[in-house]
Amino acid sequence: MDAFVLIGSFLGLMLIGVPIAYSLDLAALIGAVWIDIPLDAVMIQIAAGVNKFSLLSIPFFVLAGAIMAEGGMARRLVAFAGVLVGFIRGGLSLVNILASTFFGAISGSSVADTASVGTVLIPEMVKKGYPRPFAAAVTISGSVQAILIPPSHNAVLYSLAAGGTVSIAALFMAGVLPGLLMGLTLALLCLYKARKHGYPKGEVIPLRQALRICAEALWGLMTMVIILGGILSGVFTANESASIAVIWAFFVTMFIYRDYKWRDLPKLVHRTVKTVTIVIILIGFAAAFGYIMTLMQIPMKVTTFLTEMSDNKYVILGLINILLLVLGTLMDMSPLILILTPILLPVVKMMGVDPVHFGMIMMVNLGIGLITPPVGAVLFVGSAVAKLRIGEVTKAMVPFFGALFVVLMMVTYLPWLSLWLPQTMGL
Repeated sequence: MDAFVLIGSFLGLMLIGVPIAYSLDLAALIGAVWIDIPLDAVMIQIAAGVNKFSLLSIPFFVLAGAIMAEGGMARRLVAFAGVLVGFIRGGLSLVNILASTFFGAISGSSVADTASVGTVLIPEMVKKGYPRPFAAAVTISGSVQAILIPPSHNAVLYSLAAGGTVSIAALFMAGVLPGLLMGLTLALLCLYKARKHGYPKGEVIPLRQALRICAEALWGLMTMVIILGGILSGVFTANESASIAVIWAFFVTMFIYRDYKWRDLPKLVHRTVKTVTIVIILIGFAAAFGYIMTLMQIPMKVTTFLTEMSDNKYVILGLINILLLVLGTLMDMSPLILILTPILLPVVKMMGVDPVHFGMIMMVNLGIGLITPPVGAVLFVGSAVAKLRIGEVTKAMVPFFGALFVVLMMVTYLPWLSLWLPQTMGL
């Protein structure tokens, strides 16, 4: 009955249109009244949920990504990807995937990836003879890489939801191979479709022009080196590397590229603060919700229920995948990470699944949810950029969903994909 009151009130509030963050908090208050604990305890948990030093990395990563996204980095990364793969048949679709790989390693945001890369490449692909729905589908599916390839904001959230017991650096490194595997799988699908439908070849870029493009892109790509190199070398913590990345992004955008106007900078900071505020409120309210769940012993009850269904960890992981895929189509990624991690992590740990590996399973599942109707935020952004109806884009994405499902199965059942790099680096 306790679980019904807590979860039922949360779902009921969402159904009548209350925002997710406030639904979490109000449900926590209802749950506290139901089990007769002081409401002060809920307020204390909200404060404790946001009073974490590691949270500082989120606003810095978001700001660095926003500066690079709006400061001309996306256009230069697209040009750099064009130098590498643009001359192949279907090359523009490969450029799209590769540009998303590069940009995801800077922004850490699928929405920013889709908006930035899509604005540049979707019109160009249509101009060169690619179907508009296909161009939108490539852009949207390719942006899921940003969730895996470091620096991923969602990896930081997973670490927090796991009680800080999972290293952010280990999660960053764990996302590298799955992210690259995803990009490779999507690229192979694009090559197959390009050959099947006769999509055009690009032109080889002259050496002098190619060198200039590479030199311009190098400034932005150095952001990846700063973030990852600093963390892995032990010179910076995740927070320090994020703050230094902001300084570097600002320097490159305003003094090297000089495409961005100084008068627009306050608006960019304002948008970043609004984004971060939403995330922080969500984290605080989710902490209170998780506290009430713990008092109601919901995680233990879920663990008992799943282990009674099967003692085979591969079956349990399959059931969890189904659960995450379904919920991912109905809710946004951040609240699901904060809500489900405290529930599901004890289950998989009992089955012998590494928490870092499970983090990657969760990221891929919920990343697919971001591009799946009815509540796929990235799908909506991509459709808007491509100026197409949701149904048209969804139909074109069917083969891409298949490719992403193959990646999900590999990440789920081949744990070394996620664990080899962190273990090799001693994280």
